[in-house]
Amino acid sequence: MVNAPPLPDRDAPTTPPGASAPWLSVIGFGEDGLDGLGAAARAALDEAEIIIGAARHIDILGPARAETRIWPVPFADGIAPLLELAGRPVAVLVSGDPFWFGAGASLAAHLPKAAWRAFPGVSSFSLAAARLGWRIEQTRCLGLHAAPLARMRPHIAPGARLIVLLRGPDAALEAARLLCEWGFGGSDLHLMSALGGPRETIARASAEDLAEGRPALPAHPAALAIEVRGDGRAIPLASGIADEFFDHDGQITKRPARALTLSALAPRPGELLWDIGAGAGSVGLEWLLSDPSCACTAIEANPERAARIKANARALGVDRLEVVLARAPDGLAGLPLPDVIFIGGGLSDALLDTLRKLAPGARLVANAVTLGSQAQLMRLAQEWGGDLLRIDLATPRKVGEAEIWQPAAPLVQLATRVPGKGGGEAMQS
Repeated sequence: MVNAPPLPDRDAPTTPPGASAPWLSVIGFGEDGLDGLGAAARAALDEAEIIIGAARHIDILGPARAETRIWPVPFADGIAPLLELAGRPVAVLVSGDPFWFGAGASLAAHLPKAAWRAFPGVSSFSLAAARLGWRIEQTRCLGLHAAPLARMRPHIAPGARLIVLLRGPDAALEAARLLCEWGFGGSDLHLMSALGGPRETIARASAEDLAEGRPALPAHPAALAIEVRGDGRAIPLASGIADEFFDHDGQITKRPARALTLSALAPRPGELLWDIGAGAGSVGLEWLLSDPSCACTAIEANPERAARIKANARALGVDRLEVVLARAPDGLAGLPLPDVIFIGGGLSDALLDTLRKLAPGARLVANAVTLGSQAQLMRLAQEWGGDLLRIDLATPRKVGEAEIWQPAAPLVQLATRVPGKGGGEAMQS
């Protein structure tokens, strides 16, 4: 039998041979303080000349040989002072796992990889799931301590479980009130504070009770675990959600056509959409609902509609939508360049010429209702290539005692690519 080499310490730093050791140690630090650290993390802390952390972390740490500093609020204000310490042994204490809705990625974005090493702790999500016996892979985990709580909305459905990181008692009350507003006031809430340490507390209440101030909140709830109950309306996962989810003035891509449009746009993780002539923003907002890494810039010339798009985005929990108040193509200059473009209104030769200059190779879907714009799309299909589709829809309408089919205006759709050097091509190729 061949003897296997010993397994390395789970926290052991990985410094390539011949490379200088990192000067910054990012250490996941929990409510159990030093007792929760592995040997390598303890060694990194002992080697540090300066230890920086939130006031709570420094308080838990207690007396230290090294100089201790409080990380300022807001978080971004601490980056420049940290970078001035480059080359000196520094430890930054952060909550739990630094790279799961934590500070680790924010710090790493400002440093070369050789400058830092990380020692993850147990995340608040893992601690919360362990207290409740929940399968964490079946639980939606959201870090909203620095983001709007309305971002819960796409994930709220009867039977769903969420663990949400909070910024304080006011946020817990706001979450309860939002659940009531959405029709899920019967949801069971577990308010968790100081998880993993001697000060840990867990309180349980319904969303309705908590919204009315019962029970008294922990001083610093760190996480809110939610078991969704109620008869509210969940946002469907498939494209083509009901028009009633959007406030609009009639300028909206209706549900069946929107489903076909989203299918043609074919969202992929991390892609940016330009929604040109956005109207109510329904196409761009459904694009954002498809994946949390997708981005969208809505270009709309009407101020009232632009404001309505922003309100729809907040209501659906996709406030990361950017709205540009401008008329295309004039408002396109200087925007981050898109992977995909949707033209729902304002199709013109000037717009198409601008897109050829700004976004060659981008996937493009354009819808047209008027005869003039439909003819333009058919000419464009001959020049750029792509797939043409005519969409004919009808709904029942009462005529006297009988019902007839009332046809909607036909919609022509082109799915193509903005030509580069090789010209246009079919969307799916």
